[in-house]
Amino acid sequence: MIIRILFIIIALVISLFFALGREQFFIYPVAVFFISVIIVAFEVYIKRFQKESVSKIFKGFIIGIILGAAFSAIARSFGLQMTPFSRAIIYVCTLYIGIALISQLDVGFGIMQSSVSKGTPSESLKILDTSVIIDGRIADIIDTKFIEGILVVPKFVLDELQQIADSSDSVKRSRGRRGLDVLNRMKKDKETLLRITDQDFPQIIDVDSKLVKLGKTLGAKIITNDFNLYKVAQIQGVTVLNINLLANALKPVVLPGEKMKIVVIKEGKDPGQGIGYLDDGTMVVVDSGKKYVGDEIFVSVTSVLQTPAGRMIFAKYEHS
Repeated sequence: MIIRILFIIIALVISLFFALGREQFFIYPVAVFFISVIIVAFEVYIKRFQKESVSKIFKGFIIGIILGAAFSAIARSFGLQMTPFSRAIIYVCTLYIGIALISQLDVGFGIMQSSVSKGTPSESLKILDTSVIIDGRIADIIDTKFIEGILVVPKFVLDELQQIADSSDSVKRSRGRRGLDVLNRMKKDKETLLRITDQDFPQIIDVDSKLVKLGKTLGAKIITNDFNLYKVAQIQGVTVLNINLLANALKPVVLPGEKMKIVVIKEGKDPGQGIGYLDDGTMVVVDSGKKYVGDEIFVSVTSVLQTPAGRMIFAKYEHS
């Protein structure tokens, strides 16, 4: 803001210097002031555009000038008289046609251009968030071929991942580095279509909000294991693929009365309870299982509780 104000002041001072001694000298500084304000306003407004949009406009402008010159040359070859007004009309029309044509074809839009060149529809774009990259299971899911299409990693997600990898906290640092390793693994896989996009939304600070905005802009789905992002995106009409929900859906169905063998590894919150886990990580709460901590026992399922965080199984000791 200070630089913009200085620009306007310097422009006014220079205009006053050249206007001294001239008739109606005040016209010059007034005109310069308005021109300076228009330039500053245009500079502020143009920052709202993404780089891809500016690229489109620039390419459309070039095409419009070429078309205008071509139409003018064709008109002169037929002996038509070209006045400045008629040339201006031709160039205005061709500039509009050029920009509209570029916007329609999505030329210069990195992600969409890559998807078209690969023969993949835009609906198959899937955006990866930071949490799902750090989690790492996405790489294994991709190896199974259950997810297809182009995987999009926004630059602002990479920046966040880099900050975590450079954290002074050893736990965060290891998680960030694991996320970078997962991306490198997917990038090296020739069958995985991984794309990085520079598209950003500087006016939005929160990364989750940027992801939702990008999903709406590209018409893409978001892959995450963040439950809050899942809810926010759903409210705004963006499709989300939640890895945790997928993992819960793939867990085997357990019905009351079924018997299983588990190892009781610790005490539960309530008196006398014991806690064990199945191979898929499902928690099993054993009634009166405290005395069996460290032992492998048979239990009988009494009930199953489904929670947003996952599934819990309640059981009782079953004499073998």
